[in-house]
Amino acid sequence: MRLVRLIEAHSDNLSRGLAEQIRKSERASDFRKIPTEDLRLAATEVYRNLGEWLLQKTERDIAERFRAVAARRSAEGIGLDQFVWALMLSRDHLWHFLRHESFADNIVALHGEMELLNLLNHFFDRAIYHAIVGYTEAAESEVKSELQRARDLAISIGLMSAKNDERFRESGLE
Repeated sequence: MRLVRLIEAHSDNLSRGLAEQIRKSERASDFRKIPTEDLRLAATEVYRNLGEWLLQKTERDIAERFRAVAARRSAEGIGLDQFVWALMLSRDHLWHFLRHESFADNIVALHGEMELLNLLNHFFDRAIYHAIVGYTEAAESEVKSELQRARDLAISIGLMSAKNDERFRESGLE
């Protein structure tokens, strides 16, 4: 886990570099709406605690974190494609760092590095999956919210009665 400690020790520099890379990417242009410092802090949180994310966090932990982040980014107007691209940039940025810092000098060290790459792939694959779920849930919530506002407006101006709205909800057609 020498490489994990190396990543954690360089988390500030890695985060700054990643934030800059995301802001420069045309495939992540929506992120220019987000202050650079906010991007850096989000990356730092993952990089600084990478060992914990890879070895201690459960699937549920990853799901909760990335669904929440996805919902927030969706509300901020970041497109799903751009959010996924930013996650891919995060992984690539980390791999680039490891390629330059890694120096396996024996088969045991090489095996450890390969295992770390597998853990990173596993983590980022789960992060991407749960981010997509988070975006889907946010979109569904927005549709339900819009529908409720339309019903409330229809009731307030007399186009629909509250009783009819209640029957509609009870029918399960909502």
